[in-house]
Amino acid sequence: LQWSSPPEAIECFKSQEIWFPPPQFYEFCRLCNFSSLSELHKFSCERALEGCERWMPVMLSASNGTIQLLPGDELYPEDPDYTGEKKTIMSTDKKVEDLMKEGSIFHRIVIKNINNLAVYVNIQAKYKHINPLMINCDSSDYNSKL
Repeated sequence: LQWSSPPEAIECFKSQEIWFPPPQFYEFCRLCNFSSLSELHKFSCERALEGCERWMPVMLSASNGTIQLLPGDELYPEDPDYTGEKKTIMSTDKKVEDLMKEGSIFHRIVIKNINNLAVYVNIQAKYKHINPLMINCDSSDYNSKL
C-alpha cells in the first residue's frame, strides 16, 4: 500500500514500479486537473448534482497496438456491445499513428503495450465532468499538486 499523488502514481506507472489498468490511468489523468484535495472535493460536490452516464470502452485492435474507444470518439460504435453477447471485435490493419492522424474527434486511450498508455480527449465532457489531462507515458506534461 502506498499513498501517492496522481502525478506520482503516473510516474511510478511509467517507470514500471506499479501497474494499473487503463480505466485507472484515465482517472489519474482526470485527477491531475486539481491542485488540492479541497479543490477536488468542491468540484465533486458541485458536479454530483448533474447526473452521470454509463459507458464502456470498445476495443479497436490496430496493427501495432490497441485503442480503447470511449463515447464521443468518432470511431465509437452507435450501438456498443455492453454485454459481450455479440462478441463484436473491431480491428484494422492500420497503425495506431495512422488512426490518430486520420481522426479529429477523440475520446480514447491508446495502448502501445502494458506500460505505454496515452489519453487523447478533445470532446466536451457531459454532466459537467472534467476531461482528463492528455498524458502520454512517453512524456511528463501535467501539473497537478494533489
